[in-house]
Formats: sequence, C-alpha cells, structure tokens
Amino acid sequence: MRLFLQIVTSLLLIGYPLAVYFGLNYLPAGTIAMVLCLFLILRLLIQKQQVKSMVLPLLVGIGLTAGSFIAKRHDWLLYYPVVINLSMLLLFGYSLKSGPSMIERLARLKEPDLPDEAIPYLQKVTLIWCGLFVFNGVVALYTARYSSLEIWTLYNGLIAYLLIGSLLGGEWLYRTIWLKKS
Repeated sequence: MRLFLQIVTSLLLIGYPLAVYFGLNYLPAGTIAMVLCLFLILRLLIQKQQVKSMVLPLLVGIGLTAGSFIAKRHDWLLYYPVVINLSMLLLFGYSLKSGPSMIERLARLKEPDLPDEAIPYLQKVTLIWCGLFVFNGVVALYTARYSSLEIWTLYNGLIAYLLIGSLLGGEWLYRTIWLKKS
C-alpha cells in the first residue's frame, strides 16, 4: 500500500501543473487547492524518513495550497514550481560547497568506487544542474506572475520537463560517447 501511495503521489507531483490547469478550469473553486494540499500532506507522511531534503518544499507546498484554499487565491498554486526549483538549487548548490556534489552522490549509488579523476567532472555537471534550476525557477516565477494559465501550464508541465530530460540525455550522451573515447 505504501508503494502504491508513493507512486500515486509522485505522479500527481509530476503532473502538478496539469492538475492545477484542469482543476482551475473544470472543478468548483478551491477544490483543486484542497485536493493538492491533501496529496502533499499524504506525500509528507509516507516519505518522512526517506528524503529529508524534500520536507521543506512539501511544507511550503502545503502552505501554498492550504493558503490558496483559505484565501480563495488560486494564483498561489502557481508558485509551487518556483519552490521546487529553488529547493533543488539550494540542495545541489549546498552539495558543491559541502561536498560531495549531488551528481557524485548519485553516481556513487551505481558505481561506489569512482575514480578520483571523475570528481571535477561531476562537480561541473552539478553546477550545470544549478544553472538549469536557476533558469527554470526564473521562468516559473515569470509565468506565475505575468502569463496566462495556459502558458504557465505549457512551461511548467511540459517545457521544463523537456529541458530536464534534455540535460539528462545530453549529459549521458556526452559521457558515453565523448568521455569514453578519451
């Protein structure tokens, strides 16, 4: 049951922009804010020991969704992607300062005995991810404040994921093709 709840809440969080779009357009006022708030609370409860670094963004998300419902301000729902990007930026940026870098930590899950020569490369990749989080966060903030719900949904529900996928795929290609040659 726990795994099922993790999958459902993960899918909802990934689909957050689409849920907001459809909820604001097709559900009674405040309904989507309450539903999202309940899912964020559920996510917090089922992951409390697993990913401590995601507790703060979940709490802020709960505050935004609950506040949106109470204040009857649907625009507050639009700021959650900003919170996620800022959280990821802080997490990845802090790992650069404190070490090991976030990408090194992730790489060591697959290959615990990384060569020392890989560390500077992994730090650069972490820095590139920080740049993506800055860009995504700025565009998410801009779309939340100044654009239509449709543009906000298009960017935060599709384009941002395409950028993330492009960085993942591009880095993998670079690593497997060019770095393996040298």
